[in-house]
Amino acid sequence: MKPYIPELSEQRMVSRAPNRPIDFGADRDYIFSCLRDVEQSFGLQGFPGLSPERIPARALIKQLIVWWRTLEPVSPEQREAYGRLPGTIRLIDTISGWWAEHANK
Repeated sequence: MKPYIPELSEQRMVSRAPNRPIDFGADRDYIFSCLRDVEQSFGLQGFPGLSPERIPARALIKQLIVWWRTLEPVSPEQREAYGRLPGTIRLIDTISGWWAEHANK
């Protein structure tokens, strides 16, 4: 794994995400399949013993960002899973923003 120093934009995405599990709605399967594919292809366990639905959004986006910035894919399976990380991170950030907006109403 490469060394990693978080960028301000990444820190903001993590801070914006709720510190609790959230309903990702129609995007749930895509988000959780990305997590599963990265774990399987790289031989990692991001949240041992915790089902995806119970992972706080903040912890999930933080882990995905760290993997995106530190993993170095070598196989086709790893490259495919790794390539989905930026989109999944942006998707979680967008959903987190929606939750934040609607929490204030």
